[in-house]
Amino acid sequence: MERLSGLDAGFLYMETPTAHMHTLKIAVVDPAGSTPPYSFQAVKDVLASRIHLLPPFRRRIVEVPLRVHHPVWIEDPDFDIDYHVRRVGCPAPGGPHEFCEMISDIASRPLDRGHPLWEIWVVEGLEDGRVGFVAKMHHTIADGLAAAALLANVMQTVPEQPSPGSSWKPERIPSNKTLLFDAVADLGRDLRGLPNLLRRTFEALTALRRHRTSSDVKTPLPFSTPRTSFNASLTPHRTFAMTTLSLADVKAVRSAFGVTVNDVVLAVCAGALRRYLSDRGELPAKPLIAGVPVSTSTETRLGGNRVSNMFVSLRTDLDDPVARLKAVQEVTKAAKVVHNILGTEMLADWSQRTPPRPFAWFMRLYSRKGWASRHRPPINLVVSNVPGPPGPLEIVGARLEGLSSVGPILEGIGLNITVWSYVGAMNFGIVSCRELMPDIWSLADALRDSLVELRKWGSVPTCAAGRCKRRRSPSATGWY
Repeated sequence: MERLSGLDAGFLYMETPTAHMHTLKIAVVDPAGSTPPYSFQAVKDVLASRIHLLPPFRRRIVEVPLRVHHPVWIEDPDFDIDYHVRRVGCPAPGGPHEFCEMISDIASRPLDRGHPLWEIWVVEGLEDGRVGFVAKMHHTIADGLAAAALLANVMQTVPEQPSPGSSWKPERIPSNKTLLFDAVADLGRDLRGLPNLLRRTFEALTALRRHRTSSDVKTPLPFSTPRTSFNASLTPHRTFAMTTLSLADVKAVRSAFGVTVNDVVLAVCAGALRRYLSDRGELPAKPLIAGVPVSTSTETRLGGNRVSNMFVSLRTDLDDPVARLKAVQEVTKAAKVVHNILGTEMLADWSQRTPPRPFAWFMRLYSRKGWASRHRPPINLVVSNVPGPPGPLEIVGARLEGLSSVGPILEGIGLNITVWSYVGAMNFGIVSCRELMPDIWSLADALRDSLVELRKWGSVPTCAAGRCKRRRSPSATGWY
């Protein structure tokens, strides 16, 4: 039995009938010539044989009586691999749009908390005989880096053999008395640290106020956002699209302008959003603000969340793509300074002391009343850039051709763009509500155009006018 951290538990409390707090990991493989031959049963056998390497896949949630503290994990006494691994067929012709329609449907249904919080949907019938895998995992079990490590354990070429002490055993569900006693003891320890946390928070806010007074580049504040069509109350219905850009082209832009890969990703998203909103006649004069998750730990781990957030202006108010990229670079640097002033563990420390019952009650009330549509959102969207597995992966002898991911959307923040790198590709996953963004594929297309725009200016030689016209188009890689 292990208690969830406040940060992990917070993703449970934020979940409502319309805000599903799961993430998706999408893989496409070509099973032709695989050894042994591909079969759905072989997929289940591989997962079952490696379950000792996947601790979050075996554990289920047990709530504490009266919700006086965060829930606990236990090894599921009723674990059944057949419940979690499911097989479906993709409608013809099985192209990217048909596949994404299936992913949208999978994303529209929450996970059952009576079981370990994951499912893997095996999607057969993709074009050219390919097979898709859609892993749905609740955010409470893993952030992006932990999810990448879990997938590597599922898909590594040579599986790790279990050591003598690595086997796992189902646990009995603890009694209410045990749960309550342990919760009160843990709560007491957490509350003893509250005065120190209050002092650190006051000192950090004081330092932040001094920094904002003296800084030339002001980072955006929450709720200083414009309104867009995707900043509204959520519905349960998700819509998903994906596209793949060349990592080499992203790095070429990085080198040409002396920025980081993450700066380029943010600028590409900014250019795409500017075009998307302009085409709809709703480009706001104020720049959009993105929440950018930041990992607070680089250690390899197989579960849990070690993340904080930065607020970054995407400078969608600027027409010039190069000026926009440079402005994004400046504000990102400033946001990192602010993040360091507040402390990488500030969010986790306050989450640890969040009262579960009031938090979950308020989020459900907020969702049910549709309050997100009545005020400015704290941010407009989430943009997450996660390093994917460092090398090629395979499952049941079939090499993985493409790998995408996307995180959840939140009330009032109805757009998430998640980027995973994999074998020379930058794979963009986009999710929203069907009612808020029925034309989500136009945003996916605009991402490609946005990189073309930056690549064009990044590939020209320096000239006095700064308007040389030599053009290079980025290459698309991967099945999608």
